[in-house]
Amino acid sequence: MNMRDAVFGQALLSIHIAVVYFFTAVSCQSDSSSSVVVAGYNISGPAGSKLALQCMSGRMVWTRDRVRDRQRVVHWDVYRDSPDYAIERVVDMFSAGDQRLYHTHNLGRVSLNPTAFKDGNFSLVIQDVKLNDRGLYSCNLHHIYCHLHETIRIQLNVTKSRRKQQRFWDGQKVVHVVLQGTTALLPCINRRSVWTDWSNEEENQQVVHWDRQSPGVQHDRADRLVDLYASGEQRSYGPLFLQRKMNISNQAFSDGDFSLTITDLQPTDQGTYSCHLHHHYCGLHERREFWVTVEAPLIENTQPVISLPKDKDTTKAEAPRVINVILPDQRHHFLLPLGYVLTSFLLLAFITLIIIFITRRRKAKGLFCRLSDYFSFSFS
Repeated sequence: MNMRDAVFGQALLSIHIAVVYFFTAVSCQSDSSSSVVVAGYNISGPAGSKLALQCMSGRMVWTRDRVRDRQRVVHWDVYRDSPDYAIERVVDMFSAGDQRLYHTHNLGRVSLNPTAFKDGNFSLVIQDVKLNDRGLYSCNLHHIYCHLHETIRIQLNVTKSRRKQQRFWDGQKVVHVVLQGTTALLPCINRRSVWTDWSNEEENQQVVHWDRQSPGVQHDRADRLVDLYASGEQRSYGPLFLQRKMNISNQAFSDGDFSLTITDLQPTDQGTYSCHLHHHYCGLHERREFWVTVEAPLIENTQPVISLPKDKDTTKAEAPRVINVILPDQRHHFLLPLGYVLTSFLLLAFITLIIIFITRRRKAKGLFCRLSDYFSFSFS
């Protein structure tokens, strides 16, 4: 019996450990899968280059709110179409509960729920409704720390007939028709934790992490590259050479720039990179994806670069130029060219004389022949 109980207890312990491991794994994966993809980019670069995957968000900038009661505020405005079509501020209230009315005629009859930032009820109460209370009212919620802004609009009409009291939707806003002299309740309810939670910002940690999926790998099987917390803690994963080539700025939460820089890009770095931004307090869960491809490395040109002559700069004085002339050692180096010229001239003159001599000789011979023929004919 004891042996059977021991085996049964060991089996229960194994099942308990398996269940705990399963839920731990699911919770770790849900942190990545729960984020919403807000952008996707195709990025390529040559092998050996430096690649930057830009991931920026102003809502993730970490700031310590030293005046916590003023990081959230609600204010009601009214737009009147007569007489001057103006927008008036009715009342506002900070998260500490302090209310401020902007007109003396609203004292004692216009108010907000003092516990609005605890129960999420920001409705406006108007007692003793008057005809000039008619207008388009807007409930504006501002969360300065989380950069959130939400608005609800309600049209208030005042009637003197009890039978005309009603509420309806006109296609764009809710319309309340209220009897004059009664109390009007303009609803504005938002019970999201970002408006009602009073937890310290240190307990609602901001975290950014980068994942990488090799080609063909599913998202839930991605490898974690780095975790970065607003407290300054940073955790890198993978081999040491991989940690050294992938970096995030130390001022990421101060600048809102969580870009990942990859140095010495290689074909093995191809894949899908995901930048996850989580601000649990503000309800921010975003993911940006980058599809990285590696191209062939750039071939450097080994030919010398021929620089074109630059335009002469007249504003600068030209440096003196020095020309070195090397003369031969022979003293009669000037006579050699002169001798070649004289020889050529004499040869040309000699050829000219020969031509003249031959020409005259032929002319004289022809004249002698004619004279001989003449005298021979005369004597005969």
